Amino acid sequence: MITVRNIEFGGKTLPVIAGPCVIESRDHTLKMAEALKKIFTRLEIPFVFKSSFDKANRTSIDSFRGPGFEDGLRILQEVKEMIEVPVLTDIHSPDQAASASEVVDIIQVPAFLCRQTDILVAAGETGECVNVKKGQFIAPWDVGNIVKKIESTGNRRILLTERGTSFGYNNLISDMRSIPTLQETGYPVVFDATHSAQRPGGLSKGTGGDREMIPVLAKAAVAAGCDAIFMEVHDDVVNAKSDAETQWPLDEVESLVRLLKDIHQIVQ
Repeated sequence: MITVRNIEFGGKTLPVIAGPCVIESRDHTLKMAEALKKIFTRLEIPFVFKSSFDKANRTSIDSFRGPGFEDGLRILQEVKEMIEVPVLTDIHSPDQAASASEVVDIIQVPAFLCRQTDILVAAGETGECVNVKKGQFIAPWDVGNIVKKIESTGNRRILLTERGTSFGYNNLISDMRSIPTLQETGYPVVFDATHSAQRPGGLSKGTGGDREMIPVLAKAAVAAGCDAIFMEVHDDVVNAKSDAETQWPLDEVESLVRLLKDIHQIVQ
């Protein structure tokens, strides 16, 4: 079991990591964090807010990337202090790890960077919880090598996130066998319900996706025994500046998570 502040991953509850894909503005980020906190407080669900200061792996050079490292961390610091919730963000280079760890409670290593030794080691050396997105190109039984890189720093506060596997061109498939396989490492497994519904590069200059499949995948993952859910959420999905096809609508979060909580209780 991994504890982040007062939230237990791998315990009896089903924490949810949720928030907009990218920081679009200070006001929008604070608004989303506050709205999500109210929802999860009503549901009595442990909640971690997530958003990215930079989306360094966007499909097109013209895509919106975010406010950048320094401004993004300042906004996340405000979320943490004003909304009083734990915060997660991803890093894209080893030199970002230490500064990010001064603000966030969980450092995330993006899927495309999950084998980059220097990033994994730098994240581990902060001593903060490290959430690694399993790459779309990685077999679940090969994640043990990723774990060992972080453990080499003495850090054993690790989360592993399943987010689908490449399946031909512009498609992903979620193999629920991956969840118990990843759990064999001894660390909690998070299921990314929104990225798993993507069609990478499916819109030529952007990523497509099947939003209607998000509840299907999330329910299946909870039934398969995942330890937490990750989902990107937006209050205006059509006009979201990143991953518009697969962010989950804010006004539908409560009904979906309530159902996931019920499934989790049955599995428990």
